[in-house]
Amino acid sequence: MYLALNEMRKEKIRYGLIIAVMTLISYLIFILSALAMGLAHENTAAVNNWQLTQVAMSKDANGNLSQSLLTNDDMNKIQLTGDQTAIGIVPMIVKAHRVRVSSMFVGIQKNDLIYHRVQLTQGHLPKDRHDVLISSKLTQKGLKIGDHMKLGMLTHDVKIVGYVKNAMYNMSPVIYGNLNNWRDIKGVSNQFYASGIITSDSKKIVSNDLKRYNRAQLFNKMPGYTAQNSTFIFMIGFLLVISAVIVTIFLYILTIQKIPNFAVLRAQGVPGRYLVINTVSETLIIMCVSVLISGILCAITAWFIPEAVPMFFDVKLIILSSIGLVLTGVIGAIVPVRMITKIDPISVMGG
Repeated sequence: MYLALNEMRKEKIRYGLIIAVMTLISYLIFILSALAMGLAHENTAAVNNWQLTQVAMSKDANGNLSQSLLTNDDMNKIQLTGDQTAIGIVPMIVKAHRVRVSSMFVGIQKNDLIYHRVQLTQGHLPKDRHDVLISSKLTQKGLKIGDHMKLGMLTHDVKIVGYVKNAMYNMSPVIYGNLNNWRDIKGVSNQFYASGIITSDSKKIVSNDLKRYNRAQLFNKMPGYTAQNSTFIFMIGFLLVISAVIVTIFLYILTIQKIPNFAVLRAQGVPGRYLVINTVSETLIIMCVSVLISGILCAITAWFIPEAVPMFFDVKLIILSSIGLVLTGVIGAIVPVRMITKIDPISVMGG
């Protein structure tokens, strides 16, 4: 470690450039991770807030809750418990003043499990079918408490009575309203009751006519969710490989340039193990400093990033990514380390 620190102090520009490159790669990995988490959060925030363990829907919906239709006959065959409730979901266009916004209507029943789990940031819970709660993100579009608006094909206006935190479903802001409005917005007849049934307990929803999905399966069936996550995982993994390759190249070049110096040290009795530890120490210092700087940059970015940008900085994920970067750097040091162990002082010094 002593030799590594002295060498880095002497060659400030050389090691500074290496640290700068690794900092940019680390920062890019952290930003992509935050973007992946943010987009995943935009898909699943509302569902996570419901704390569901299972959802049942029609078999031909292919796991897409907004495409599912349950009839009154389906509901009559099921005995719902206090931890189970019907829910209606339909994409729609919200019209208020001159505002036109795509959103997701979630029809709920008064005093059901979702009704009591929505996290209000302002306002009060709906009292009748003319009251709705909107995602706090819709305030960026100019919607506010007290505004009247039209929802899809619903014939009567509704009034905004509150804002809800974490109200996003499949990348769309959620509007919570009365389940009785769901049919009119969806444009279906009175023979249909809801989109599906959700439960927050361990009991299975028993019905041979419906198909059950757990929370993870529901997420994976959301349009674009799996492809989006797979893309980001591939990009982050590829960047980790690139960081290992870059560390290997830099250390390889530095090691070649220092072979005569290493040969002299070996001839003076310095053990190869000491030189190996020195190289690994250099790698750890480079990676730790790079990760620390990129972490500070992420904190600054999180502070100034606009709320409209779907980024979610998860401390645990950043720590895991940092550990992964340090490990890839150590792996990248294997090639230079093998070169050091094979140095022959006599042949290098021309003996």
